[in-house]
Amino acid sequence: MRHVYECPMRWADMDVLGHVNNVTYVDYLQEARVDMFALHEGPPSTEPRSEGLVVARNDIEFLRPLLLRDAPIRIEMWVSRIRAASFTLAYEIVDVVDGERVVFTRAWSDLTPFLFAEERPRRITADERAFLSDFLEEPAA
Repeated sequence: MRHVYECPMRWADMDVLGHVNNVTYVDYLQEARVDMFALHEGPPSTEPRSEGLVVARNDIEFLRPLLLRDAPIRIEMWVSRIRAASFTLAYEIVDVVDGERVVFTRAWSDLTPFLFAEERPRRITADERAFLSDFLEEPAA
């Protein structure tokens, strides 16, 4: 299953060439991740967290420029891989143009659960694996 986030676009997201600045895409990915985990796991705790998720790597493939518009841009995301102590989220920033699905950007983030007090990653629990598995899509062969 894919999580879909309708990402608002802001004037400040643009660069001098009139399209979304490459650095802004990382913010868009973060907004989509926060939306996914907040929507599917419940509201965030107000207590200080002793653990959380750390982004270990982001890869972004720019396919075509994204221009400012009034409507939000659609970000589809899913889990592409689950390992013992990390997982990969895949993203596509998409729109429908003249009746066809257009992919502007593909991206991947490797994340790991992290124990901040101990300054180390930890393994994914069985409950976390079950949650992530709901969003798992195997890559096309």
